[in-house]
Amino acid sequence: MVMQDVLACEAVRVSYGAVTVLAGLDLQVAPGEVMALLGPSGSGKTTLLHAVAGLRGIDSGEIRIAGRTVSGGGGNPVPPEERRVAMVFQNYALWPHLTALDTVAYPLLRAGEPTRSAKAAAHRLLDALGIGALAGRLPSELSGGQQQRVGLARALASNPLLFLFDEPTAHLDAALRFSLQQELAHRREASGAAAVYATHDPAEALAMADRVALLRNGTLAQVGSPVDVYERPVDAWCAQLAGPADVIAARLVSTADHVVTVAVNGVTLTLPGGSTVPPGPVRLVVRPAWAHLGGPLTGVVVRVWYTGGSSDIVIRTAGGRVRIATDRPDRVRPGDEVTWGLHRAWLVGSGEAAP
Repeated sequence: MVMQDVLACEAVRVSYGAVTVLAGLDLQVAPGEVMALLGPSGSGKTTLLHAVAGLRGIDSGEIRIAGRTVSGGGGNPVPPEERRVAMVFQNYALWPHLTALDTVAYPLLRAGEPTRSAKAAAHRLLDALGIGALAGRLPSELSGGQQQRVGLARALASNPLLFLFDEPTAHLDAALRFSLQQELAHRREASGAAAVYATHDPAEALAMADRVALLRNGTLAQVGSPVDVYERPVDAWCAQLAGPADVIAARLVSTADHVVTVAVNGVTLTLPGGSTVPPGPVRLVVRPAWAHLGGPLTGVVVRVWYTGGSSDIVIRTAGGRVRIATDRPDRVRPGDEVTWGLHRAWLVGSGEAAP
């Protein structure tokens, strides 16, 4: 038996005046799946979430939730409160006049639960998120992280089929961001609901999602597992959107059995890897962990970036700048001539622009 998608978007188009924000987008999310939307500002992430939630109409196409058409398809749009989705906003979106407890109890009260049991359930959710002692506070009396937890508790209280997360950790410091990411993942898994998680942070997308959708100008440039989009990008733009990557000119000689022979700066290398293009001029994707000091290629050190557990060494080569991750930054200094090599290779077409 084929399981029905929790979310299905077909040819969804949304415009703001003359500006097209979503251009015929297709996207499916399976039961229990976390789909990350990764894209730069203005790519359409928030607009898509608002359209799914019913906060924004669509110009054409169709959106279905658990098989029910909620937007498009020739019928009237289903109101947000009837879609069984819960949205956790980037800006928290808490009502300023309601306490944390009343905020979380609100969706339960709307569903017809008696006031006493609704508030008891809301208090249990706040306790589970570590902020039960703050139940009587207004949003103005809470920190950003505490407000975000209240927003998550409110979403959990609605018992959704689908969570919509709109960059929920964007305004938090690094330590709190990691803590809340773990909490979001744990609570979402416990509920069994699917999720669409919008972010502009590739590390967050890769860590949180079962699949990642790369959004470019309102269309999907690539959809795949975190490993797929990071290690096997379809073009240079996707490679650099999905994480640190340099792209240099090369020539593909041949490819067979997950091994490529490629000419880089006049040196021929045979490496583990692959390519989506035929032999000829290509662009070589180089992620910092895919390169190493010492090897048949040459370059000049431009900068050494210390990042804590390791360092990125930026070198200038004949084909462009390349970053190399190393745990021995003391070996080189800016201006040094060095040799370098590659652990693996991934090649894309020669004409794509970078993000």
